[in-house]
Amino acid sequence: MYKPKYLCDLHSHTKLSDGHDTPQEFTDRAAGFNMKVIAITDHDVIPPETITVDNEEIDIVEYANNKGVRLFRGTEISCDTNIEDVHIVAFGCDWKDQRIIDLAQDVVKSKVEAYRELVDILNKSGMDLSWDEILYNKGNEIPEEEIQKKIIFQYIADKGYTETWAEAKMLTQSDPKYNVLRRKPDPHETIQLIHDIGGVAILAHPFLINPKDTSLDNYIEALIETGLDGIEACYTYDKTSYKGNKTNLELENEIIKKYGNRNLFISGGSDYHGDWRVGVKNPREIGEAGITYEAFKDSILYEI
Repeated sequence: MYKPKYLCDLHSHTKLSDGHDTPQEFTDRAAGFNMKVIAITDHDVIPPETITVDNEEIDIVEYANNKGVRLFRGTEISCDTNIEDVHIVAFGCDWKDQRIIDLAQDVVKSKVEAYRELVDILNKSGMDLSWDEILYNKGNEIPEEEIQKKIIFQYIADKGYTETWAEAKMLTQSDPKYNVLRRKPDPHETIQLIHDIGGVAILAHPFLINPKDTSLDNYIEALIETGLDGIEACYTYDKTSYKGNKTNLELENEIIKKYGNRNLFISGGSDYHGDWRVGVKNPREIGEAGITYEAFKDSILYEI
């Protein structure tokens, strides 16, 4: 039986964005692995407050608690129009604040516009892609407003144009004609908004970021000066579009060495998507990356 390497995993996705588990399925799976702390951090959406179990609405945090797991409601906000993979994870926010609701709604609109344009460009380049087929999503129909870029990448791979979704992502990033820029919130303004509504802001997978006009160190330093609360160190880079040649452990240690003494929360997470459900080879699993429970108890999140 699978045994998680870490009992605290602070980065995961469900069907509310580009994952394949419902929030309940994700929580049940984590409980089955005896996880202590998990987080639902779907892309650019307000996290669920309740789930429906046996036709009854149940608070999702209480549901997890009853299974022995502490669950954090969060979101992973895609920031910076001109740079890919600048993702700020937010925890502990007032999710009913109209400012975060407006941000999420604006992101949805920008995604639909940009992703439709990307599919049109890919079609003109010789691929045979259908927007309706993408939304059909192998029989798991999704509303247009819930479309995620990874779903498009997976569709490209399923059509045989690439081997994996990650290769499809790299294809669209490497050729300028595919670089459709969608409107994204400014990362500094996003950090400030998260703080204004009572939350904590954590930079996800920093080594996927490739700044254009400055170094990665300088880019991160500017976010810290704005008030960034934490940075993800332990992460599944080997199962993403990461282009470097360092191991996950080497990258984790690099973050710890640079930022471990900077009064920042050193976070970690698997970026689990439930890809095992759709036959993805070597999928990311809950607890494959994360932090120890001891580190969690000493963190800014413990008292939230």
